[in-house]
Amino acid sequence: MNRSIFLLFALALPSFSEETSDSVLGSLDPLIITGKAENLLGQARTASKGQSDREELLERPYLRRGELLEVVPGLIATQHSGDGKANQYFVRGYNLDHGTDFGLFVDGMPANYRAHGHGQGYADINFLIPEFVERLDYQKGPFDPRLGDLTTAGAAEFSLVNSLERGFAQLTLGEDAFLRTVFGHSVQAGNGILTYGGEAQFYDGPWVLDGDSHRYNGIIRWHTGDEENFLNLTFLGSHGEWTSTDQVPERAISMGMIDRLGFIDPAVGGDSQRYSLSMNWGRRAGDVLWKANAYVGYYDLDLYSNFTYFLDDPVNGDQFRQSDQRVFFGGEISATFENRSLFGADTDYTIGFQTRNDYIWDLELARTRNRFDVNPIREDDVFTGNYSIFAGAETVWNDWFRTQAGLRGDLFYFDVESDLPVNSGDQWDGIVVPKLNLIFGPWHDTEYYLNLGGGFHSNDARGVFTRIDPNDGVTPVAPVDPLVRTWGAEIGARTNWTDCFTTTAAIWWLHNNSELLYVGDAGNVEAGPDTTRYGVELAAYWRPTDWFAVDAEFAWSEGRYDDIYAPGGPMIENQVPVVLSTGLTVGRDTGFFGALRTRYFSARPLTATGSVKAEDSFQVNARVGYRWENCELALDCLNLLDRADNDIEYYYTSRLPGEPAAGIDDVHLHPTEPRTLRATFTWFF
Repeated sequence: MNRSIFLLFALALPSFSEETSDSVLGSLDPLIITGKAENLLGQARTASKGQSDREELLERPYLRRGELLEVVPGLIATQHSGDGKANQYFVRGYNLDHGTDFGLFVDGMPANYRAHGHGQGYADINFLIPEFVERLDYQKGPFDPRLGDLTTAGAAEFSLVNSLERGFAQLTLGEDAFLRTVFGHSVQAGNGILTYGGEAQFYDGPWVLDGDSHRYNGIIRWHTGDEENFLNLTFLGSHGEWTSTDQVPERAISMGMIDRLGFIDPAVGGDSQRYSLSMNWGRRAGDVLWKANAYVGYYDLDLYSNFTYFLDDPVNGDQFRQSDQRVFFGGEISATFENRSLFGADTDYTIGFQTRNDYIWDLELARTRNRFDVNPIREDDVFTGNYSIFAGAETVWNDWFRTQAGLRGDLFYFDVESDLPVNSGDQWDGIVVPKLNLIFGPWHDTEYYLNLGGGFHSNDARGVFTRIDPNDGVTPVAPVDPLVRTWGAEIGARTNWTDCFTTTAAIWWLHNNSELLYVGDAGNVEAGPDTTRYGVELAAYWRPTDWFAVDAEFAWSEGRYDDIYAPGGPMIENQVPVVLSTGLTVGRDTGFFGALRTRYFSARPLTATGSVKAEDSFQVNARVGYRWENCELALDCLNLLDRADNDIEYYYTSRLPGEPAAGIDDVHLHPTEPRTLRATFTWFF
């Protein structure tokens, strides 16, 4: 492993020769490289910033659409419940639960939900149709003044297509009753282009308990203009229902009580829907570039879970319902003043305003049995709003040094009306965070980066005002801080060895003033102690022709609670130390095409002492197909090696029928799906 790390790191170092070898390219015509191999010298502010285009995203064979985010180096998207639920995310030593500290956006519209019924920052991208994504931009760390709440580890933004080159209709059939149909088309509409499409997906899964998952997504988008002067309006709609095979105790499998793909509670699952209308606008007025977006949407979720089985209630069981119903709205406006001067150096100034507001009613938590309420625990009406100003100055001091300095200020308002009056209240809070990015070079096609910045995350508004435990109405509870400050630093390098070969390397550090801890017996998270994380990321992207590409990404991270003498132990639970992904893609516009992708993530501590660890995972996905001028046929083989890995593992106390009242500490796991085949036929018109 040490030799592999050394070789990858060496690739990211600059070449000190003035000559660029063309032995690989030979006499090939110059290529316009897009995607992750694109030359970002002079544009990127960090080594860990990148982008992936539509072609790269659709080339990847994937089990679930959340895996589109694995295009972000070092990020893992898994699942511990049904197919309709948000994914579980891991990146830079964070167990992000369902999204906390990693921001997801769609055309500027946030996809993370604050004060969510299931967990702070819950980010469900099941409403996205992958075929309508034009580009995915990503960055790591709290270094961009545009990004605020829930983005300390990083952020990713999906940009949707403005138009489709060709209309298409697609049908996918697979094992375990998998069926997916999707279509899309673009037509002239007035002085713009109207793009529309829809998707329907059904899946039972390989589980003993049929998943009975079905989802319907739709998109209507009107766009006019060019790259700088444009207007688009987008409607997105989504509805899904599913039955879950939740994580199960390892002892139940080893004792033969259930199959590895079996279940404990047959009545867990959920349903959700989301509808949004958004607008993006841009206008150039001389050397001032204006941009704005606005959005409004409706979302609801009913989620039934059972993580501890019969520990709390031996009669009815521990199943519970989390409900969330909200309207969300907000937007952003910014102006960039180009070609200004700062001490005689060329400078672009940007100033902007953002707001985001969530009005949530029917925010409920209740004990249930077979999805019928047994004991309501709490019900709240919540409003969270933030109003933010950000400013930045990007200055080119000379031909080898440029900077971006920024400042961001956020003002938050929290308002909670709880069915237990003592847990109600309202409060304003604010925070200001600085950003500084120093970029040196390029020298011999290499840039070096030094990034420093502050960030923050908001806590669940209910936790800010909770004084009495709603489970018993008596036990005092310590409230959490509304806003938690974070800090980050990164040193990196980016080298473009040729027009088609790019490598990056980054060493990073992150500090949280408060960590979110997973509480297994309650199925939620709570604020905890300070943490510090650090790590290394290496990546290489090679696309010598328009029909062949290779990529490799390596991430190592380590994290500790700052109080190393804490009784529970110093290790952060479920932090993934090593992530390695590789890919190979071949294919022309017509003829045979294919892709092979691997993803490895290492064993990790499940307890703060490190005495219990999760197993590592190695997955291989493959695709092979043939393209004609107007259609294509593809076969995907997911989990090609048919490995019995686990998507997720936790360690906590649960109780099965007949076990001691205090329960048993055990590993609880959600298996990866066995090898499965899916065939896709696409017709273009």
